[in-house]
Amino acid sequence: MDKGKAVMGAGRRWGVDFSDQSTVPSSRDILDPPGFSRASPEQDDSATSRQKKDAEAHWKLQKAWEVAQSPFKNLMMMGFMMWMAGNTVHLFSIGITFSALWQPLSALQSVGKIFEPFKDNKVELLMPKLVFLALNLGGLALGIWKLNTLGLLPTHASDWVSSLPPPQEVEHSGGGYVFH
Repeated sequence: MDKGKAVMGAGRRWGVDFSDQSTVPSSRDILDPPGFSRASPEQDDSATSRQKKDAEAHWKLQKAWEVAQSPFKNLMMMGFMMWMAGNTVHLFSIGITFSALWQPLSALQSVGKIFEPFKDNKVELLMPKLVFLALNLGGLALGIWKLNTLGLLPTHASDWVSSLPPPQEVEHSGGGYVFH
């Protein structure tokens, strides 16, 4: 006996009879539900696919705007954390400040990757990208402002004293005799 072949009776073949010989009413006799039409699928297919593409483009644009506005939430959270860290230089405030600088920088470097899933011929991504860039630049400005309030930016003349030449002597005094 060959492996994989079943033993069949004398000339009997397996088969399925799809003919309906029952007295139960068939699906052809039941009325269609309200709102259902038996139009040809080819006719509705172009309109349906166009509606699906428009809906998908609208969804992509909506999600792109959500991604574009997400740095605003991060900006508010980071501002609150900086306020809580205070104005003294210590490990926590420096860590928060450099985190506030690093997050916008990494987001600005990956704008293309962030908006890649939303690329479509029908979706205009210029405005969401500009909003995303503006909010991240605002976050970067917030981090630089915090560095300045901590005194870590060289913005005063006293920060550059080591590079200034020594002042020229105006007076010279020395010990000795008093002449009248």
